[in-house]
Amino acid sequence: MAVSATPRTGDGVAVAFSGGLDSTVLLHAAVRAAAGRQWIIALHVHHGLHPLADDWLAHCERTAMAFGARFACARLHGAPARGDSVEAWAREGRHRALHDMASAAGVDLLMLAHHRQDQAETFLLQALRGAGVAGLSGMPKLQWRDGLCWARPWLDLPRDAIRAYAEQHGLDWIEDPSNADPRFSRNRLRQALWPAFPGAEVGLAQAARWAQQADALAAEVAAEDLARLGSAERLDLQALMQLSPARASNALRAWLAHYTVAPATLVDRLLTEWRPGATASWPAPGGSLQAYRGGLFWVDESAAVPLPVRIDLSRPGRYPQPGWRGSWVVEASAPGVSSSRLVRLTQRARSGAEQFQRAPATVARSFKKACQEAGLPHWRRDGPLLFDDAGRLIAAAGLGMDARALAAADEAQLALRWQEDTVLPQSEGQAEGGH
Repeated sequence: MAVSATPRTGDGVAVAFSGGLDSTVLLHAAVRAAAGRQWIIALHVHHGLHPLADDWLAHCERTAMAFGARFACARLHGAPARGDSVEAWAREGRHRALHDMASAAGVDLLMLAHHRQDQAETFLLQALRGAGVAGLSGMPKLQWRDGLCWARPWLDLPRDAIRAYAEQHGLDWIEDPSNADPRFSRNRLRQALWPAFPGAEVGLAQAARWAQQADALAAEVAAEDLARLGSAERLDLQALMQLSPARASNALRAWLAHYTVAPATLVDRLLTEWRPGATASWPAPGGSLQAYRGGLFWVDESAAVPLPVRIDLSRPGRYPQPGWRGSWVVEASAPGVSSSRLVRLTQRARSGAEQFQRAPATVARSFKKACQEAGLPHWRRDGPLLFDDAGRLIAAAGLGMDARALAAADEAQLALRWQEDTVLPQSEGQAEGGH
């Protein structure tokens, strides 16, 4: 049975090994295919969910050694939270453990024994949940995640062929009784679907392949559209709405994928509720979406406002401020502030009474008014702000240096500007001229 996946430069290949029929055959076939040219390591995850789990671990280690493979095991700790899916908890823990074991073994190829029936079941379960083409695509044959290639060489192979191989070579495997437990949705599907529709596996697996092609095409179209609709930080809503509804939805979902797992209802609401010129907000998992001056922005969930701190910005450089998700960038440039005034600064959030002067010839305005004039969105108006020892405003994130703080032309001066970790388009206030 063929087990090749992708060309490699390393000497080792990992196989996810539960001890069941499918993974036992894959491990045996992989060792035979390697024929001493590569070493094979079997990776076993001890879920701790079954009384026989320790016996299964011992069986897997004996089997791997008998086949001529190396062996590693990881134990999952904890348990699903109340109300959480046992299947989902076990799957997430298993994926994490397999990745960590493969990395520790120094391999970048992990083979899994999923076959055609597994793919058909995945397609149908996703369809029952109302998934889009990405979900209906099922499992990919090859997928790189965090430096590890997850390979499923048998996705087109019927399970009967796997069982025939096991019987031909006299292999022993574990029969997990939980595979017959009707509490699990995949088991109910197996018990009800395949006996009633024995030919459904081929058609459903083919439908998953069509969905994979449709998903790849949607990704290509979204990439072309997003290249014209702005940047990763700002989506041009006016231009988005010029697309067809299906294409606009596709582009919006692709843009949102950088930040959150967006439910379909969120995408539909945004596309139907936004109006040109409107300022609006939509809550989303992990943050919110903000429509401001024709653009759509992602805002992470608000964290606690950092406490005031002392900061020395008297030398050129970049000064990260993690609590504020940005950095002060200090450069030897004019117009700027006298370096002596930057030795002992106080950095704090806006209090509400501040005023800001954009240029020497202008009038100081309320901070809110200055932000509005600069086009600074409301979620970026809290700060940080910098004050000298006398309590005078030196600079504000998003606005720049206060003109009243600028040094005389004959003084050594440093220019300050704020740089977001995720850069937003902004009209950073650079005061014109010096005193």
